[in-house]
Amino acid sequence: MGRRDDSAYVDFVNGASRSLRRTAYLVCGDWGLAEDLVQDALLKLYVAWPRVAASEGVHAYARRTVVNVAIDAGRKSAKTPRAAKEVPELPDRHDAMRASDTRSVVMAGLHELPARARACVVLRYFDDLSVEETAQVLGISTGTVKSQTSRGLDLLRTSLERGGVSLDVVGGKDAS
Repeated sequence: MGRRDDSAYVDFVNGASRSLRRTAYLVCGDWGLAEDLVQDALLKLYVAWPRVAASEGVHAYARRTVVNVAIDAGRKSAKTPRAAKEVPELPDRHDAMRASDTRSVVMAGLHELPARARACVVLRYFDDLSVEETAQVLGISTGTVKSQTSRGLDLLRTSLERGGVSLDVVGGKDAS
């Protein structure tokens, strides 16, 4: 059995890792876990590389794998009891660190969303995918993307309002 040339895979990983880590972080809310999720996804991609490399959708396949690995990890951690986290103090609206506070409130709000809704919101609003592209990445219907996105935005809006942040600050497009 001959050696396989992995240079195209290595080039892809070097070019896409940062984007994949960002997506994983937005889905899971933890940089360390995001690194682990990306590594798991890249391992799965490596196994499938001979088949996937021949297609034009390598990045879409990798992103879908990252999101699926993150959702699976979220399901596994939901089954194990976790210690209650300390409730953070809400930021002062006039604090000089508001941008940083806004980011942490948004990340906390994303983390509170159910995994599928979180994945839809991240792919639609942070990765700027269309409804159709998001449906393809997640392997679900466009109607499910729309309903999960709408649900996720409603929950995120409530969470952000509790944290003193307007959803308009974050930016957004219509859920449809």
